Amino acid sequence: MNWLWPKIAGVLELILCVGIIGWVLYRWLKKSDDPPRLISKWAITAVMGGITWWVARSNFTSGGGYGAAFIIGIACAVCGIVLGITWGANIADFFGKPLTSLFDGGEQEVVPAPFYSIAEARRKQGKYLEAVVEIRKQLARFPDDFNGMLMLAEIQAENLNDLPGAQMTIERLLMSAPNQSPINLTLALNRLADWQLKHGQDPDSAREALERIIQMFPETEQAYHAGQRIAHLTPSEMLAEKNEPHRIKLGQYQENIGLLREPVTVRPPKEDPATVAASLVRHLEQHPQDGEARERLALIYAEHYQRLDLAADQVEELLAQPNLPAKQAVHWLNMLADLRVRHGSDLAAAREVLQRIIDLFPRSAAAESAKNRMAHLRLELRGKKESPVVKLGSYEQNIGLKGRPGISD
Repeated sequence: MNWLWPKIAGVLELILCVGIIGWVLYRWLKKSDDPPRLISKWAITAVMGGITWWVARSNFTSGGGYGAAFIIGIACAVCGIVLGITWGANIADFFGKPLTSLFDGGEQEVVPAPFYSIAEARRKQGKYLEAVVEIRKQLARFPDDFNGMLMLAEIQAENLNDLPGAQMTIERLLMSAPNQSPINLTLALNRLADWQLKHGQDPDSAREALERIIQMFPETEQAYHAGQRIAHLTPSEMLAEKNEPHRIKLGQYQENIGLLREPVTVRPPKEDPATVAASLVRHLEQHPQDGEARERLALIYAEHYQRLDLAADQVEELLAQPNLPAKQAVHWLNMLADLRVRHGSDLAAAREVLQRIIDLFPRSAAAESAKNRMAHLRLELRGKKESPVVKLGSYEQNIGLKGRPGISD
């Protein structure tokens, strides 16, 4: 039995080697761009190797001496030349692939993606129907592609004056919501609202598009921004005025304007803060989430009425709005600190407001700016104070002429 185990071990080693070689050759064949040519190269290699081995074995067994060594050398050289010609391209590709992969991506598979360059070119040429055809070709392959569907809706609305078609395209895009990001869907609905206002003169439909953002993505920044846009929608009356503007009767004007010594300056009439505040209050009753209007009202309370308490209440209502973006919250907290310094001269209250920024947004650029501002609040207060007016006494006339030759005192 002692002679059996070495034979079994030898057979197992042979099977293992053949398996490894076979697996390598199989993987090589699967990656090859031209499998038949690769198989022919293997056959040539096997034939040349077999011939070289037969020549070497024949000459070694015959004991040919120096002549046999010469023949074996010639056989090896011929074999090397043939194999070099056969495998030269593969060898060059093996050593050059690490460098060329930096430019062509190597063997990485290219992810299929739609191409809209032809459609964009047709659109720039004014061939809008051909552009639509090219976009639909790509959408046939990639039916849920956001860029293609939005481009199609844009051409329909802005170039073909087909607003209903653009709305249907956006509806198809919304039907693919599981495959789209909230940002993309929000962008599509905002664009639809723009087209309803610009091309349809229909603020009600624009409002519906924006309200869908709030319904689809409640308690998000997208819903907050949509609410702000709803509060600033242009009324139907103002849209109608664009087509038929009312005439403004001019009053008395300056005659002989070209003969005046000083240029005539036209200044817009000053707004009455009380009238503006009343208008803002009425607007906020309808749109309580309008941040711009409430911010303006807070400034009027502080600057015109000197009611810092009312201004602070308005800012606090702004900060209590749901889904408030961090950038907007930082802006209003800095505004409240500014009001505390400018109209209240209250450094302690201003520091408390800035500390809220640090507590709400730690390890952020806004927190670092708040810390830096807290360190310089006293200087900021000093700069906000008005400089005292210095009343000058009597002064010497012709002061610029003193000391010049020929001028007597």
